Amino acid sequence: MYEEEAVEQEEPMASLHYVVLCTCPDQETARRLAGGAVEASLAACVNIVSGISSVFYWEGAVQEEAEWLLVIKTSDVAYSELESYLQANHPYDLPEIIACPIEKGLSGFLEWISAETRHRPRSAASGKE
Repeated sequence: MYEEEAVEQEEPMASLHYVVLCTCPDQETARRLAGGAVEASLAACVNIVSGISSVFYWEGAVQEEAEWLLVIKTSDVAYSELESYLQANHPYDLPEIIACPIEKGLSGFLEWISAETRHRPRSAASGKE
């Protein structure tokens, strides 16, 4: 008779890399935050996406605003400092900062993210700019 072998379930590994989403009110803010994050080695790369429209509930009413989206690639070692930098330098009272773990990706690209966010800082990334 067929006997089933015990199969060990592997624990999911914590992600070493993240895509962080952050909306901005205008291009100037988006470019300033993106440049500061990359300069301080808090992010390896930031894509700035224009032309988005956000609909949200704020201060008791439905709001709709044009915004710019930052798509930030970072590592687990840099994430906490990146979040602090964005929060300290963002004009919104409650900025959207959402980290999505990268489960799979081109190994060379993920290694590049790690390398670029390991040797921090290139410059100071704290405080308002």
